[in-house]
Formats: sequence, C-alpha cells, structure tokens
Amino acid sequence: MKPNGKTYFKNLKCRECNRLYPKEALHVCEFDFGPLEAAYDYEAIRKDLTHSALESRPYSMWRYRELLPIDGEPTVGTQVGFTPLVRADRLAERLGVRELWVKNDSVNYPTLSFKDRVVSVALSRARELGFEVVACASTGNLANSVAANAAAAGLTSYVLIPCDLEQGKVLASLVYGTQVIGIKGAYDLVNRLCSEIAGKYGWGFVNVNLRPYYAEGSKTLGFEILEQLGWRIPQHTVVCMASGSLLTKIHKAYKEASLIGLVKETPFVIHGAQATGCAPISSAFKRGTDIIKPVSQPNTIAKSLAIGTPADGYYAIHTMRNTGGSCEDCSDDEIIEGIQLLAECEGIFSETAGGVTVACTKKLIENGSIPRDESIAICITGNGLKTQEAILGKCGEPRIISPSLREFDDRIGRELQRTPHLST
Repeated sequence: MKPNGKTYFKNLKCRECNRLYPKEALHVCEFDFGPLEAAYDYEAIRKDLTHSALESRPYSMWRYRELLPIDGEPTVGTQVGFTPLVRADRLAERLGVRELWVKNDSVNYPTLSFKDRVVSVALSRARELGFEVVACASTGNLANSVAANAAAAGLTSYVLIPCDLEQGKVLASLVYGTQVIGIKGAYDLVNRLCSEIAGKYGWGFVNVNLRPYYAEGSKTLGFEILEQLGWRIPQHTVVCMASGSLLTKIHKAYKEASLIGLVKETPFVIHGAQATGCAPISSAFKRGTDIIKPVSQPNTIAKSLAIGTPADGYYAIHTMRNTGGSCEDCSDDEIIEGIQLLAECEGIFSETAGGVTVACTKKLIENGSIPRDESIAICITGNGLKTQEAILGKCGEPRIISPSLREFDDRIGRELQRTPHLST
C-alpha cells in the first residue's frame, strides 16, 4: 500500500521455498506447489505503524493497512471490522476460568461474519488487478460477503455453494443480485470446480487465484484483539477451523505485531476447534501426525466448517504444536449446547461454528489444555440468524395465552410466586 507515498507490500512469497513472485493473481508456487502469501517491508512498517499513528485512524480493519496486501487505498469494505471484544465474565464463571474474552465477529459489517474481512481485502485487490467479475467457492458466509461487497463495489459476482446449505445463507446471497450456483456435492467438489472455472474464464476467485490477498484479511481479527486488550497478547486463543486459514493468520498477526513493536513479545498458545462430523485437522492432530485424511462425506450441523480437505490444515497443525496448543472437536449436541451457553451467558447468538468454538473451549479447559487461571480469547465468527435450523425446536416453545391478566396469573403467576424477587 502507499500511505504517505510508500509501498509496504512487496511480493508474493512461497511458504515452502521462499521464492518470490510478482503481485499478481497467483496462489501456488510453480516449483513445489507451496501456497503463496504476501511479503512486506517490516522495517518500514515498524517506523510508520505505531500506536500514535493509529490514534488518528478510523475504527475499521483498515487501520492496520500497512500490513494488508494492496497497493493503494482500500476501495471495498472500508467500514469492515473493529467488532466488539467482550469481557465474558458470566461465561467465564460457568466454565470455571479467571479471564475470558469473546471476539464477536457475529456483528461484522455488512454480512455478520468474519468473512467480510477477507472479502474486503480480496475485492480491493481484485479492482487493482483489473478484474470485473469476482467469484468464490463457499459454505455460506463467504458467499454472502462476496455477494454484498461486490454489489456495493459495482462488480459482477458468482458464488458457488453446496446445494444443501442453510436457507438463510442462500437467501442472504440471492438478495444482492449475485449469481448463485448450487452444486450437487460437498464443498471440496465445489472448490475443485471453481479452480477449473478460474482457469477457463479468468475470473477473480477470492479463495482460488486471489487467495494470497484474501487470506491476509483474517489477520485483522488478531490485530484487533491485541489492541482491544490494551496491546497485550492473550495467553490462549481458541479458533474454529474449516480450511485452517483463520487460525494460522491470527498466529501471523500476533507475530507481526511483536515484530514491529506494537506488542511486547510474550508466549502465547493457539488452539483449534472442529465439529466431529468433519474434523480432518483435529483427527490428524490427535493421531500425532500432520498428514490430513480427507473427509469425503461431512456430517455435521456446522456446515460452515464442513471442509473435508482443508487447504491450510498442515499449517494449522504446526501452528498449534509450535505454540504448545491443542485441538478438540465436538458433536452436534455439544454444538447446540455451546450456542445456548454463549447466548444465555453473554447475549451473543452465534451460528453453529461459534457453538463449536464454545464447546471445544469447554473441553480444552476440562482436559487441562487451557489452565483456568490464564487469559483466554475465543473467536466467534458468524451470526446465529444464519443457521436457525440447527436449534429449531431445541430451545423450547413460546407459551400462548389470551390477553387476560387472570390467565397470566394462572399460567405464569404461580411460577413467579416460587421466585419472590420476580413477583414483587
């Protein structure tokens, strides 16, 4: 980017062999097929991205613009980010821990998930590269965000999804006028088709040929956690995993912030969370290997996490191990319990992925992977309004009465008498 006429984003670089590539629509190394990621001039950033510089900037994810991979100013999603970090004391008490924080991206703008972060970066870069048509493979949230942000930017968009997604997510893409293509099959088949389409039609697929730019947007969730904690790193961070990219990028955010002097370098641990019905990363971690065994037929209510062949699974495993972290997975019933626990304790209605995070955090605390007296941040990535089917009939039913005080007294008043502080 060029704040003050400077360029901080230098190249794309292979994560395996460190070969440098031009800043184009590329995503794999031609020598070893390693993934490409953005490389920066950290010395220049250290001088310009300071606490004092941040004080005058708008509260959005773009306040950390030196560490994001575009050349000019952002043109898509300029109001994305800086979602609340909630001190979750009631949830902490239920889980039996001292300090718990909830990073609540379920209220992100404009489509209520963390995917608005990655899409705003990918589409800003797509415009710089001259793309007029943008697209994605998605389990739902990414489709919503591409559709909304492309509409606001005046870009033509196509979103390809498994045809059995939650109707709330399907409708929340269609409303923006995007072309929604439902595919008969799991997400991995959708993703494979998108790679073929990108090669033939030359579209900008945010999570294929634009993936190095897209993935960097996730770092802003980590930067915000640090700033909202008064520029300190939480001792433990729990992240739900689909491809595994979010977990690795939060780790990268913590390391970059330490490198350029925004935070003091202190030990931290990152843990992963998956749904048992599609847990290829968790399963490999528990087997003590980094070899991912694909899940060909995911079977979980957490459809947003149902990626059977996770692109960043290998890197997620090494991130967890290198930080001393652990990994858990949870059943559908536990996911629902996690959604209810977060809602009842903190008033936050999360989608199924958030239920996974809460349920797995509970397990990690109970098995001793997270000590009860250390600080914990958990990442809630999407809104429960998108996955209402998962809890339909699981939270009770409304009691229907006539508009009569006598009937209210008969049906409800007797219960209030058993709880005197409610009946006065």
